[in-house]
Amino acid sequence: MPDIRVKAASFICALSAICLFLWLIISAKIALIIFAIGLLTYLFNHIVWLHKLHLWFKSPVLKEIPEGSGAWEDVFTSLLQYERNNLANQAQLSSALERFNLTANTIPDGLVILSPSNEIEWCTPHAENQLGLNISTDKNLPIVNLIRDSQFIAYLYNENYCEPFKLKSWQNPEVIFEVQLIPFESKQKLLICRDMTQLEKVDLMRRDFIANVSHELRTPLTVVGGFLETLTDMEGAVPDNLKSYFAMMQEQTGRMRRIIEDLLTLSTIESNSEAPDDIEIDMTSLLKTLQKDALGLSQGLKKAKHKVQLDADPSLYLVGAQDELHSAFSNLVSNAVRYTPTGGEILISWNLMNEQPVFAVRDSGIGIEQQHIDRLTERFYRVDRGRSRETGGTGLGLSIVKHILIRHQAKLEISSEIGIGSTFSVVFPKARVAHKQDVKT
Repeated sequence: MPDIRVKAASFICALSAICLFLWLIISAKIALIIFAIGLLTYLFNHIVWLHKLHLWFKSPVLKEIPEGSGAWEDVFTSLLQYERNNLANQAQLSSALERFNLTANTIPDGLVILSPSNEIEWCTPHAENQLGLNISTDKNLPIVNLIRDSQFIAYLYNENYCEPFKLKSWQNPEVIFEVQLIPFESKQKLLICRDMTQLEKVDLMRRDFIANVSHELRTPLTVVGGFLETLTDMEGAVPDNLKSYFAMMQEQTGRMRRIIEDLLTLSTIESNSEAPDDIEIDMTSLLKTLQKDALGLSQGLKKAKHKVQLDADPSLYLVGAQDELHSAFSNLVSNAVRYTPTGGEILISWNLMNEQPVFAVRDSGIGIEQQHIDRLTERFYRVDRGRSRETGGTGLGLSIVKHILIRHQAKLEISSEIGIGSTFSVVFPKARVAHKQDVKT
């Protein structure tokens, strides 16, 4: 396509050549008049086509685009090609968007895109039905104005989205959703809402079964243990050659009772859908108690040479359920004692890290291989089954810890190195921080 500037220069050169010729054969005056008329005609022609282009832009219909003449023919031809490409791109984008919407609508999970300020930008019909949203009226509204569950709001602002959050439907309390937030570029978030009602019913049946069986087993085991203890204490009731067998039966009966107690504890925590009590806990006092218990357990296991140190910020309080958290922390500390050889060191700490309160237990024990770390909180998972039985573990302690921490929007971080030791850290959200400035150290 010839360049428009070339056409304009060609016209000016041709006009100038004609006028110069007239200058030579007629007169300069006639030549200047002809040059002026030609130039004005050229400018008028441009003004006319600019006006037509302006009128077309007011109502840009592809079929009605002017044809143009001269340099303007190239302009309108380029514009026509641009519009055709633009329409083709729009058609492709519309088709891709339609396929995306069709695909998103076929997904049974509800999808919601949130802005950096947690405002609703887009959602699928499933999300509208599940969460009671209406994209036509709720677009650009903060989602906390529409989902007013306090635990969901804490989960949203906690910015710890490693674990999903269970949300009860306010439209039907029997319906339970699993909500997962996934951050992506520009600090936006994708909210995935999944109906977990049937799975929760199956899980409830499983928990009830375990709780009922455990409850039914506790009584006969208590009776058996009582008879074994009575017979052992009665002089002459058990022959000397059988006393070792009775001791083994007593040991295994006690182990079964501990497993049943832990199963009942875990079942109670899992079935408790109410939010934990939010009271300010004096963590320094609690950790001193844990330190004494650790030293007592060390003596009971004949590991009295353990060094149990405490590093706690006395002004830093924690908001939560004290009994539950005491149980979780005690489990982590007791594990450190059980799996740390004689003469090892254990450090219990409580401080702020990156503006979040962190409870940590560090030991100089045997360590854990990396392949086991992600499975430590599973029920009955053991790294070394023989050693776990020797130390009196039930295989349920860390599972109990996990569920207690979930109830407090906290997460358990584990780092370990074979032969050097392990660190179990509990990271709480900022919302559970409480400061006591008048505490005396």
